[in-house]
Amino acid sequence: MAKWDHDGPILEIDKLSISFFTRLREIPAVMDFSVAVQPGEAVGLVGESGCGKSTVALGVMQDLGKNGRIVGGSIKFRGRDLSAMSDEALRGIRGNEIAMIYQEPMASLNPAMKIGKQLMEVPMIHQGMKEKAAYARALQVVTDVKLPDPRRILNSYPHQLSGGQQQRIVIAMALMSEPSLLILDEPTTALDVTVEAAVVELVRDLGKKYGTSMLFISHNLGLVLETCDRICVMYSGEAVERGSIGDVFDEMQHPYTQALFRSIPLPGADKNSRPLVAIPGNFPLPHERPPGCNFGPRCDYFEAGRCDQGDIAMEPVPGNDRHHTRCLKFREIDWNAPMQLAEMRQKGEIGQVVLKIDNLKKYYEVAANAIFGSGNRKVVKANETLSFEARESETLAIVGESGCGKSTFAKVLMGLETATAGQILLDNKNIEQTPIESRDTRTVSDIQMVFQNPFDTLNPSMTVGRQIIRALEIFGVGDSESDRRARMLDLLDLVKLPRAFADRMPRQLSGGQKQRVGIARAFAGGARIVVADEPVSALDVSVQAAVTDLLMEIQREEKTTLLFISHDLSIVRYLSDRVMVMYLGHVVELGTTDQVFSPPFHPYTEALLSAVPIADTKVQKKHIVLEGDIPSAMNPPPGCPFQTRCRWKSQVPGGLCETEVPPVRMLEGSHQIKCHLSDEKLAEMEPVITLAAE
Repeated sequence: MAKWDHDGPILEIDKLSISFFTRLREIPAVMDFSVAVQPGEAVGLVGESGCGKSTVALGVMQDLGKNGRIVGGSIKFRGRDLSAMSDEALRGIRGNEIAMIYQEPMASLNPAMKIGKQLMEVPMIHQGMKEKAAYARALQVVTDVKLPDPRRILNSYPHQLSGGQQQRIVIAMALMSEPSLLILDEPTTALDVTVEAAVVELVRDLGKKYGTSMLFISHNLGLVLETCDRICVMYSGEAVERGSIGDVFDEMQHPYTQALFRSIPLPGADKNSRPLVAIPGNFPLPHERPPGCNFGPRCDYFEAGRCDQGDIAMEPVPGNDRHHTRCLKFREIDWNAPMQLAEMRQKGEIGQVVLKIDNLKKYYEVAANAIFGSGNRKVVKANETLSFEARESETLAIVGESGCGKSTFAKVLMGLETATAGQILLDNKNIEQTPIESRDTRTVSDIQMVFQNPFDTLNPSMTVGRQIIRALEIFGVGDSESDRRARMLDLLDLVKLPRAFADRMPRQLSGGQKQRVGIARAFAGGARIVVADEPVSALDVSVQAAVTDLLMEIQREEKTTLLFISHDLSIVRYLSDRVMVMYLGHVVELGTTDQVFSPPFHPYTEALLSAVPIADTKVQKKHIVLEGDIPSAMNPPPGCPFQTRCRWKSQVPGGLCETEVPPVRMLEGSHQIKCHLSDEKLAEMEPVITLAAE
């Protein structure tokens, strides 16, 4: 089918309203939503979970299920109304002219079919292409998405590829028919930052090469800054602000946009002198929206009798490029007023060494042939000679990509695994060989963990209060049931949850509230060391600020040692005292936050810093994209573990990087680094992130 000519926007959504119908009521998911995507333009759709951004995408795909309906407004693609089209016409457009890339790559791939065949199906079905031409096209697209050895990839099954490679294949599949509109729904949330940086660069380059227009859905403002030309901010089903990236980032005109920026750790934020400001209150449920402005109850500028009356329309902001806001008071607010500083906090005094790790190793033995389990056995070196100390009241961040051994280390520390060699000393007592079931109650309650996904750690059939009391019983806290109940209520106060939540079931809580229950439970036995494994990565931006702040506050009160495992370097920079960077089981760098974030750094740290998207137009970043994926721990490269991806390797004479594991070197002030680069070369390193002069 020929692509019809149309001069205007590729996609034009006008006053769109979408509702879902249940037996009880109509639930409005999207109201009065308008956005246009011009040819070759990338528009970012930003907002927290539940604000309706994915519903907009499903509306464009005309895929709202049986209880979703468009109840107002229109969606036009190249001038034609999509909801007025027949199923057959839609089939011709979907996948051919409009392609969508989802968050989870495996959901879009058939596990029982080779990659090549899945890619070739697209042009063979949509364009009637012959098999030979389709194979050539698939080879071309796989090369375009920068995958190594394209022929081998086409001959592989999805499970033989890493997550980043699978996501690239899904992007390749979307590009097979050269669509004019590409919708990306959080395409990088499941990926590591370094892989995310490469995928984002790829999407941007391919957009230019194929002239594709893009609708990029994300909750990450930094990513939108790096990939899009324009931005539309959504809150509770409505667009609240839209305009060019420069206008919205530098001259925001809506209180919600401003509140979002205040809750993300930009360079310069500091947990003591410049704490993040979380947005007060909670997101309204679709059937409980307030009258007037949806953001009213959480807004600093709310005016009763004005902001809570009737519907509020989008208004143009004078002087800017197609910049609109849904705020009655935007002309009256002083947007440049200095932020009211959240109260400054006293930094907790860092105390004695609580935990000492000395040459810790954790190896797993696996069968070389996993299917038959016989023959040679291979050793996976998950942790290779880890040595460090952690002190009372200190936050030590452990950073690295997935597969670097962060979580394995956490398991050994918790006693879920035992060490292969080396020692873990808790108050000078060895615990590395004691599995959790053999540890005494004191040791178990001393080391607790807060997990990444709060949904998996709560018992769905037990009230919140009961789950915390259960933890108190296990830790032997309190002499009677009433003692424990009183302590449980204190713990709810500690994590800033209303006491009434004691009688709620987990399903009645939001993600951020569930994570708070997880934190309350971890601190139930007076934990001295808390391992927080990506504790905020599953939460929304504004909730992240509140949960990180809460962890910091509890740490100040309880003098806890916090081991914060994360791949988000913005949060790490904001809250950690020291940072340990891991790669393929090795600690490649360890130092104070200032040492690790300013040169000289390990070449891997440099690449990690460059990969972090920062939502600030004034920040300039050195551009370093790592080639290739992380090698397998089953088959690590010889010499330095990072040498296969290192851009500094040629600066080391005699091929040393490829033959010898670098020794640990001490730089100034107990800053350690595992690298063969000479002191002179390290001294030449330049900062990755710089703030442009005002």
